[in-house]
Amino acid sequence: MGTTLYLASVAIASISQLLLKKSANEKHESFIKSYLNVLVVSAYGLLSISMVLTSLAYRTVPLALGPIIETLGIVFVAILSSIIFKEKHSKRFILGMFFIILGVIVAYG
Repeated sequence: MGTTLYLASVAIASISQLLLKKSANEKHESFIKSYLNVLVVSAYGLLSISMVLTSLAYRTVPLALGPIIETLGIVFVAILSSIIFKEKHSKRFILGMFFIILGVIVAYG
């Protein structure tokens, strides 16, 4: 249960990062509106939810495994940015993602 909760937290934080990126790529009418808009406020709301879920997950997830699970956020963001923003990733980047996943499997398995 704790691991699933932690993975959900990482996924929510990844979506939050994508919302921030989408907002950063848009033109805004003013300096204030670049920070106070629906995407940014929603992203920080999701980030807050993610932090609460992470805190709850740590009740059952060993502290040593938390950072290992957290690194999957990099992979989630890369996959989602490829799908949503049509970003292209280099072979070196993909190889790096492979090693991150392999490290999680080795450390967690």
